[in-house]
Amino acid sequence: MIIVDTTVLIYAVGVDHPLREPCRNLLVAHAEGRVEVTTTVEVIQEFAHVRARRRSRADAGALARHFAEAFRLFVTRPEDLAAGLALFEQHATLGALDSVLAGGALNQGAEALVSADRAFAEVVGLLWIDPATRALDRLIGR
Repeated sequence: MIIVDTTVLIYAVGVDHPLREPCRNLLVAHAEGRVEVTTTVEVIQEFAHVRARRRSRADAGALARHFAEAFRLFVTRPEDLAAGLALFEQHATLGALDSVLAGGALNQGAEALVSADRAFAEVVGLLWIDPATRALDRLIGR
């Protein structure tokens, strides 16, 4: 199971950007059944919020629903929240949502967490994959 952060979803459907193709490639690999990608309700919510800053709410809502249906959503548990809050206290650059996402990834044995947010690199034991690197190609078998 590969967990994606909001940045992957934003770049995958965004304007021309160096990260658009790598993020799209990951989602295509998921759609083709080559890898299992998931995310959380909170990430979908954050995606809708960020997308609506530049697009209509209807567009943001439609894409958020599409992503929610495309993944078997990852459910964080109370122990993931506890682990995430501990990470939040330890790492000043890691936001609260990202901390809980990382805590859940660690607790539930995720293969990797893919995000353009470099703050994940600080989390010991977490395999963070930057979509700008060849590590993403290796992860999806390209």
